[in-house]
Amino acid sequence: MKNRRVVVTGMGALTPIGLGIKAFSEGLFAGVSGANLITQFDASKFKTKFACELKGFKVEDYLDKKEARRMDPFTQYALVVANEAIADANFDHSTIDKTRFGVVMGSGVGGMQVFTQEVMDYVKGDGTPRFNPFFIPRMIIDIAAGRISIEHGLKGPNYASVSACATSSNCIIDAYMILKMGYADIMVAGGAEAPITISGVGGFNAMKAMSEDNENYLTASRPFDATRSGFVLGEGAGALILEDYDHAIARGAKIYAELGGIGMSADAYHITAPHPDGASVILVMQNCIKDAGLVPEDIDYLNMHGTSTPLGDIAETKAIKQVFGEHAYKMNLSSSKSMTGHLLGAAGVVEAIASILSIQEQCVSPTINFTTPDPECDLNYTFNQAQPRTINAAMSNTFGFGGHNACVLFKKV
Repeated sequence: MKNRRVVVTGMGALTPIGLGIKAFSEGLFAGVSGANLITQFDASKFKTKFACELKGFKVEDYLDKKEARRMDPFTQYALVVANEAIADANFDHSTIDKTRFGVVMGSGVGGMQVFTQEVMDYVKGDGTPRFNPFFIPRMIIDIAAGRISIEHGLKGPNYASVSACATSSNCIIDAYMILKMGYADIMVAGGAEAPITISGVGGFNAMKAMSEDNENYLTASRPFDATRSGFVLGEGAGALILEDYDHAIARGAKIYAELGGIGMSADAYHITAPHPDGASVILVMQNCIKDAGLVPEDIDYLNMHGTSTPLGDIAETKAIKQVFGEHAYKMNLSSSKSMTGHLLGAAGVVEAIASILSIQEQCVSPTINFTTPDPECDLNYTFNQAQPRTINAAMSNTFGFGGHNACVLFKKV
């Protein structure tokens, strides 16, 4: 692999705790809960009646309304965050070589809203197939990357990676490798998800994966708490501009952080359940630290996958202890999902942004909603309040159904 450094020069985010990077950052360090009762459909008959929705999002504030109707919400979100990240990177579009500017933008489930609605409309009808001609182009996962490419005339590598909840971390990793190999100079990388639908909530309820604590929905996402009862579904998107370091310096770009290392592994264990001892989670973190040329003691902060599931939080904690030893008790950990809920395929990039913001602010965002200690979760999870500390290196873990594990590491520049 060529010896090119990869840096972050732009960011964009739509999250349940803030629309845009500035609002997301404010909500993140303030410890805001993004949970609310579901408004997008009547959830009264569902076991779970709450989620982390985007609040105040009106697509017409960001995109042409007519064109937006031809997109599933996940694609709308992807295009909005890509636009923000590209604007944030402050390119001179008259001089940038767009044949070396690409996109890797993924989603865990893609156009679930469009798919659900089209099938429901068919069932309600007279049996004659009257599907929208934009049904397929609105539904397919790669269309988000395609839309971004078309919007900005980006002719470099362009595709989607899909690995369930590890999706957008894998997109970041793919973009990193493309830049390292010299196939592009700039990449948009990230993910988008809009799963708060009848089929999304119904499907995860059937798996018994989501919290059903409807009476306490504001605090239902409580990773590492002894009373945790499952994840809270979220929606949103994030995008990073990843750029070759020399290219960024030559154009005078601001640099948020360096993407210093990546890790990947597979559980090879179960389609949904984590390995109880976190065996391949150990491997993915070790791979990431090694790729960065660091040792475990160099890591100051780890944004955990931390979904608030009874088994997952313990397995990840065990793995961290194995990788970091005594240093596991000296570093700061936290779970952004306590605030945003679980954004599925968009989780990795949003949590990568949280890690970068922690380096920028020299402050660790909190894990909120903690009240009851779990003796098997005994590390410093930065409960309930942000904590200032020196952060030179921050990692972010993401794991997906199917046993997909991805880890990214950012360094202060």
